Amino acid sequence: MPEQAYPVDMGHPELLNGRLKIRHLVYVDTLAAAGSVVRAAERLHITQPVMTRALRELEEIVGVQLFARGARGISPTPYGTAFVDHARTVLAELRLTASHLAELADATTGTVTVGTYLFGSNRLLPMAIERLKRSRPRVTVVVRESNPEVLVTELLAGGLDLIVGRLTPLDDSSRLEQRVLYQEPVRLVARKGHPAAREPVPPLSALTSYPWVVPVAETALRRELEAAFLREGIRLPADRVECMSYLTTRHLMVHSDAIAALPEMITADDEQIALLPTPVPSLGSAVGLTEAQGRSQGPTAALFVECLDAVAAGIRDSAPQPPLLPSSDAAARPS
Repeated sequence: MPEQAYPVDMGHPELLNGRLKIRHLVYVDTLAAAGSVVRAAERLHITQPVMTRALRELEEIVGVQLFARGARGISPTPYGTAFVDHARTVLAELRLTASHLAELADATTGTVTVGTYLFGSNRLLPMAIERLKRSRPRVTVVVRESNPEVLVTELLAGGLDLIVGRLTPLDDSSRLEQRVLYQEPVRLVARKGHPAAREPVPPLSALTSYPWVVPVAETALRRELEAAFLREGIRLPADRVECMSYLTTRHLMVHSDAIAALPEMITADDEQIALLPTPVPSLGSAVGLTEAQGRSQGPTAALFVECLDAVAAGIRDSAPQPPLLPSSDAAARPS
C-alpha cells in the first residue's frame, strides 16, 4: 500500500453523505488489531486487494492517512488511533442494538457476555450466573477469561457487556466506569505444610529463597507486588514463574515450595493450600464491575448486574468488610 500525502488542514470531513460504510469501520477495526493487511484480510475472509482498496477509500473520505507502513507491518497514525477508537464505539453500539432488539422480541432469552480473571471468578461470578439462570434458564451467559488489558479492549469494542474483577486506578477514566462491590484481600499462599507456614510471621525478605508464581508483567497486581518488594529493599525472586492461570499456579504450589499472591476467597475451601502469616496490606482488594462509560445495558445484562449486586451483598454480609469506596472514588482498572 503506497504512502499517501494528505493536507494537515483537513477541515471537517463529511461522514454522513453516504460514502462511509459500516464495512469501512469493520475493516479499520480489524486492521488495527491485526497490524497487517494480510492478517486482517485473512481474519475477514477477503482478499488483500479488497482490504487495501477499502483502506484507500476510507483515507480519501476522511482526508488523512490512517495507517503507516513499517518493517513489521502497519500501525495507526495519530489520526488512525483516533478514528479506530470512534469506529469501535460505533460498532459496539450496533452490536448492542442487535442484542437489544433480539431481547425485546423474546424477553425470556438473550445473551450476556462477561469478561473475568482471577478475582471474583470462583464465587461472585458463578453464584450470580446461578441466580440469573434460576429466573431466566434460556438466557445464554458467555464468560471470557483473559488478562485485564485484553478484556478492556474487548469491552470498549463491544465484545463484552461488562468485566467482573479486581479494581485499581484507571489510566483513562473517561471511557470506563467502575463500581466496587466488596473487598477481597490479597494474601500470600502456599501448600499445607510449607516451611514458611511454620514460622510465626516471616518477613517478606525471608520468603525470597522460595520459588514464586507471580502475575504477568502487564497486570496491576504484578506492579503492586513489585512495589511491595521494593519497599522492603528487595526484588522479586529470580526463581519465579509468571502465570495468569490459577490451575497452573495451584499445581505448582501443591507440588513444590512455590508461593503466590492470590485472592483470599479463591483458596478458602482448598484443603491443600494454606495462608501464610506474612501480611502485604499494600495490595489492593476492591472487587467490582467495569463497564463502558455512557453505554446503556440491554435488559439481560442489566438483570445480570442485579444478580451480581445481590450476590455481592451476601458476600459482604458473610465476612467483615472495610467501608466500600464511593463510586466516584472507585475509578479503577481491573487487574
